[in-house]
Amino acid sequence: MCSSRNILLVGEGNFSFSASVSQLYSETNITATCLQHQDEALRHEGAATNIQTVQDSGGELIFGVDCTKLAECASLQGREFDRVVFNFPHCGRKSGVKKNRELLKNFFLSCVQLLSEDGEVHVSLCNGQGGTPADHPKREWHNSWQVVAMAAEAHLILSHVHSFESDKFQSYKCTGYRSQDKGFHVEKGLLHVFTRSLPFSPAQTLQVEEAVERHRVEYNITAELSDYIFRGLLCSGSVHPVRMVQDFLLKGLADKWSISMTTETVPFLLTAEQLQASCPDFKSTDCCWIHLLQKHQNCDAHTSKNIEKDLVLDSQGHTDTLPATCATSDKVRIKEAESLMSACSLVDPESESCLYVLRPSLLPHMEELLTKKLINNAGRHGENEGNNTSVEGHKKEGPFGVSNGVTSLLFGLSGLVFKNVPVNLWAPPAFHELLLRGIFPSEREPMKLLGQRLEELLEPYGVSLVTEQGGLRLIAQPMGLVGRVFASDEGDNISDVCVTVSLNLDLLAVLLFSLPDWRLLWSHDPRFIQHFELCPSPGKPFQPFSLYPEPFSFDISFWTGPTWDERKFHAVIREASHGTVEQVKLIDTFSHPDLSQTSYCYRLIYHSHTHALSHTQALHFHKDLETFLASRLQVTIR
Repeated sequence: MCSSRNILLVGEGNFSFSASVSQLYSETNITATCLQHQDEALRHEGAATNIQTVQDSGGELIFGVDCTKLAECASLQGREFDRVVFNFPHCGRKSGVKKNRELLKNFFLSCVQLLSEDGEVHVSLCNGQGGTPADHPKREWHNSWQVVAMAAEAHLILSHVHSFESDKFQSYKCTGYRSQDKGFHVEKGLLHVFTRSLPFSPAQTLQVEEAVERHRVEYNITAELSDYIFRGLLCSGSVHPVRMVQDFLLKGLADKWSISMTTETVPFLLTAEQLQASCPDFKSTDCCWIHLLQKHQNCDAHTSKNIEKDLVLDSQGHTDTLPATCATSDKVRIKEAESLMSACSLVDPESESCLYVLRPSLLPHMEELLTKKLINNAGRHGENEGNNTSVEGHKKEGPFGVSNGVTSLLFGLSGLVFKNVPVNLWAPPAFHELLLRGIFPSEREPMKLLGQRLEELLEPYGVSLVTEQGGLRLIAQPMGLVGRVFASDEGDNISDVCVTVSLNLDLLAVLLFSLPDWRLLWSHDPRFIQHFELCPSPGKPFQPFSLYPEPFSFDISFWTGPTWDERKFHAVIREASHGTVEQVKLIDTFSHPDLSQTSYCYRLIYHSHTHALSHTQALHFHKDLETFLASRLQVTIR
């Protein structure tokens, strides 16, 4: 409670709480309401004195107000409040939990109509009633009032929970226990503070135009992936945790190696040939294949010209990196999503109409940039030799800008990559990869040194180093693989070894800041990024702005033909659910012996740490999923 606020108190009985607030916060504008009419309210002990105290303090009293129908009150119409307070609500008499849940839900739906944009709703409950982990002891959820789920019906999220300060309001005497002039046990009561959630935004496809291998191409990014594009989370000056983790890693590595991060923008698209040449281990089913809308043979100077610009880290490990996610707005056009499979889908990569893929790794672009750098450096050295300006004893400059065999320089590139993965808390379909590469003398065991340094940096956060054939794996629980270090013989000298580091910045951010899952990284809610504006050090847990969100489980069953692509099913789930499904589990299958059809039954868990997800909203998403599956994957819903 604070001063200079318009506060609406509902469900008052003897007005003792209103009187206490009036005395404590003289600058607060109080409007106190009561369900009972005035003559009935005055029967409560001390009511007359409390009413006089509120009126003397400039407060307003309104009788006969139903807190579930606030908008119908003529005296409240057109008004807006910064706080709406409901202390120890109860339907009266021996009402069960279901009736009190209904009371809460209808109150929330009613009060948001009078709540200011950044307003709060305060609901005090007896210990155990709320059904949240803050209750001690905690009731079984089905036997609680499920306050978070009821508030979510009005698009409100639980932002804070703390003890009800009964000592602060010494003159407060609650009434109404079982419709009597008796009070509730407020000593261990809990105050629940709710705020507005951002609404779910409609899914959209993105039409993108960019240069790929000197061709100007246009293509669509599907609705399920479009929200990850052009967010600029790694841009210079960003305080996003993904950028903070990158800076933390680069600073830690810069103690032993110089690092040059490129600022050159690289395309989202790769050709099938590029992918096969640089990433032969990638399976085609793990990639997001693209159908082009248009392809122009001659790429104009505006889209084809790339200006290489490398920046070497300073002593603090910072760089003005501008990754591929920071694209100019003139290359993007947004339109309403009409079909998940209309232009971008998972298709047979052997099809002539589909020869492009959203990059699943930055390796192909890294190799192209280094090849270009090598050619440019060789050209400069040729000019020097032609002008007889070479210095005696100077060794040949390699692709990393220093002499081969003695380099301690790592060349870096970071940006967004995409993978066609099932719905999973620890497998994002889009994430930021940090790629570092250097050529070192093999006798220095550079792969081992890099691995050990990364382990030193990340071991305090639960990351361990595991040896694999040809490299090292960085493993953490529960997400699994978070990075790799691997080597290849690519130096000019036979004794040189090329070492590459690939790190999943998103999963590392989840780990280093104790986030509940990777989806929170993509939140548009300003309260998420506000937490990181103070630049917390890695290891300081994130304080969620949505407490104890409730999960909802729904089953879906359908008939399919003889073939079934489960990856497409998961892609449709992500779009239809707005990313709120966190788990998909196959619980039953049945193959019809005569019809060549198979029945699948899946269980979906809807859960959101970023939005107010109610049972009603989750059910709406589930119905959308049924519609999408029937129209796009041609299944028959059972």
